[in-house]
Amino acid sequence: MQDQKYVNKNYLAYVHSFAPPTKHFHNCLRAFIVGGLICCVGQFLRIEFETVFHLSGDVLAGSVSMVLIFLGCLLTGLGVYDRIGKAAGAGSIVPITGFANSVASPALEFKAEGMITGLAAKMFTVAGPIIVYGVLSGTAVGIIYYLLGL
Repeated sequence: MQDQKYVNKNYLAYVHSFAPPTKHFHNCLRAFIVGGLICCVGQFLRIEFETVFHLSGDVLAGSVSMVLIFLGCLLTGLGVYDRIGKAAGAGSIVPITGFANSVASPALEFKAEGMITGLAAKMFTVAGPIIVYGVLSGTAVGIIYYLLGL
């Protein structure tokens, strides 16, 4: 057992000597900047929709969300969102545009397999569990609020 730990430590040290160093601060800064820029676009859309279309409340929130989802899908289709994702990492995944990208990317990748087995089936391979979890947790919270009388 002792020899195994010694071999593992030597192997890990050997592998680590070839691995490039990770720039954690730099990666976090890029993710913060890109995620913040996406949120700034959303805030700009919100202000414009309030001013130009006089929207408010849920209609305003839904409209801004739909435009951001559309932009995420459009940029994915044009191949731009993948380049943003490589540069920004989690900064491009966390906002709602990242969710749109996770639905659109598999659909584009497997469209050659046909409408049902390719496009429709593969579209939810990544996003499917997220949707299921969101629906189930939303239902659970709704039931709890109903039982508490809130």
